[in-house]
Amino acid sequence: MPGEPTHCWIVVLDIENFSARTDPIQRSLRTGMYGVLRAALAQAGLTADDVVTEDRGDGVLMIVPATVSPVVLAGPFVRALNDELKQKAVEYSAAHAMRFRVALHQGLAARDGEGWSGDAVNTACRLVDAGPLRDVLAAASSSRMVFVVSGEIHRAVVRHGHRTIDPAAYLPMPFRTKHGELIESWVTVPGSPAPPGLPPADPDRPGGSGSPQAGGSRGDGHPAEPAGRRGAAADSGDRRPPSGAGISVGTVNGDVFQGDKTVHINTSGPVRP
Repeated sequence: MPGEPTHCWIVVLDIENFSARTDPIQRSLRTGMYGVLRAALAQAGLTADDVVTEDRGDGVLMIVPATVSPVVLAGPFVRALNDELKQKAVEYSAAHAMRFRVALHQGLAARDGEGWSGDAVNTACRLVDAGPLRDVLAAASSSRMVFVVSGEIHRAVVRHGHRTIDPAAYLPMPFRTKHGELIESWVTVPGSPAPPGLPPADPDRPGGSGSPQAGGSRGDGHPAEPAGRRGAAADSGDRRPPSGAGISVGTVNGDVFQGDKTVHINTSGPVRP
């Protein structure tokens, strides 16, 4: 029946630093965003019948029916999106530089005459707006986008290492919303061995996404990673790969990696902040 909630995949895309641009540049960025999005969907084999889009001004909300494989969304679609952005970077001036934050979640969503709503939609929007995600993109200065998935998507899709998805390129990024809700998520930077810019865990630092905190601009709590998930790196709270980690450099499905992507950290000495 019309308006009945249905299970779907939810993708949210935002342009970095959109509101800081002038009106003419914002209009140009929106044109470029939709061009990149349409090309990436086509490359991933997705059609207008597969994806319903809702404009968000500085981004797009996409509702994808459950009949579409989430492997396509987290794999070929994200890869195509990154490739299209890199191509646009060659064409654009610095003033028109365009980088994306993209989130993937799943759940029930309902449509009315004005658009889509539901708790799953709210969660997807919180993911893409999270302060730590903004930090990762800012730290990945040479990359064109950052991609975050909810804990549900990571458990059901990413961790299984389907052919087009490299789970070793993801790191945990738990954070708290401005209401104190803890959201589990995992983040990757396409083309990079690991996402940079993740701070040490701090389970007692709540705050809304992007709200200022003493000693830094991050405003989301970062509870410690469960023991055993990342070995010594999880115990220390330091999710960054150590300097010089990895011996050889290669690629998997176009993504760069170092060695076998297993990071060994000496825990007998002082831990880097």
